[in-house]
Amino acid sequence: MENVLRPLIVFGGAIILALAVGWAVDRALRRMDARHPETPLWGLLRSGRVPLQAVIFVGLLNAFSDETHLARNHQKAVDLWLNLILIGAAAWLMLRVLTAVVETAYSRYAGIAHDAARVRRVRTQLTLIKRLATAVVTVIAAAAMLLQFPAMEKLGASMLASAGVLGIVAGIAAQSTLGNLFAGLQIAFGDMVRIGDTVIVDGEWGTVEEITTSYLVVLTWDERRITMPVSYFTSKPFENWTRGNPQMTGTVYLHLDHSAPIAEIRRRTEEIVRASDFWDGRNWGLVVTDSTPTTVEVRATMTARTPDDIWTLRCEVREGLITWLHREHPYALPRVTTAQAAPAPAFGREPGVEDPGAKSRANSVRPGIPDARKPG
Repeated sequence: MENVLRPLIVFGGAIILALAVGWAVDRALRRMDARHPETPLWGLLRSGRVPLQAVIFVGLLNAFSDETHLARNHQKAVDLWLNLILIGAAAWLMLRVLTAVVETAYSRYAGIAHDAARVRRVRTQLTLIKRLATAVVTVIAAAAMLLQFPAMEKLGASMLASAGVLGIVAGIAAQSTLGNLFAGLQIAFGDMVRIGDTVIVDGEWGTVEEITTSYLVVLTWDERRITMPVSYFTSKPFENWTRGNPQMTGTVYLHLDHSAPIAEIRRRTEEIVRASDFWDGRNWGLVVTDSTPTTVEVRATMTARTPDDIWTLRCEVREGLITWLHREHPYALPRVTTAQAAPAPAFGREPGVEDPGAKSRANSVRPGIPDARKPG
């Protein structure tokens, strides 16, 4: 009878105590969340209820497993697995707490900051700090699990004895990984690129969607995702349109006929720009920047608050000018000239007077050269 009651008491007591502690902590966090709505910390910490209950349950079983007398012949194996589960549950709980702290720090800063660029910078830094801390906790938990095996203790001692050689070998083998890791830290704290920045990388225009310790994801305008190593951004040039002031100046180029009414096009450009909601009111202009034998190049410039606004404004101006020219001044659009060229002027004689020797020269044949018009 005792062999049945002891396990029931240990298992039942561990389950009841774990559920009770989890319920009490969750209720306390709920009250704190209602009392302090300005911070989401207490609400986010409630996500750690399950790992907390797992830690308490496994910890109680580990402490009182000898009292159950269920696995006397396999006590070492039972203790080993309980220790492994306890380490995993503790790491799970630490990661949940870490996530709650990082998300709270970001939300509180975003609520009081007025500079969007600084908010993106802090978000990038906190994201990388969270990923680094997650990697550290995972590695420590995995190492602690491995050290529970007796064979691993001997392996660890031998590894420590040859730490110098192994360090050199690991450094050479993980050179690329370590380079990306330090590049990620440089990006996070050097304010080179942040989550949410608009960048142009290898000719692709997009927004930085994710930054990790080893790679960076750029979401392009057509919803493609380009994954690149973070070391790329520390070794090669790239365009960051939202670093500092996001205001931009956009250009629209048109190739028109030489007869195009530039003054009227300038007035029409001003009307289109001023009527657009994407113009920030700073500047606009239209000038002739180049000419070719068949066309002239006209450049319209305008300003906007963000890269997205300047793209939309450029499209509006380009479409508006082409539509207006096609409707009001179709002759100003580029075309291929098929008319016969005007004859060259005759120098040394008055206009309208025919050269009397022209016909004879045309019918004459140079000396020594046979006349190709005559047979034979």
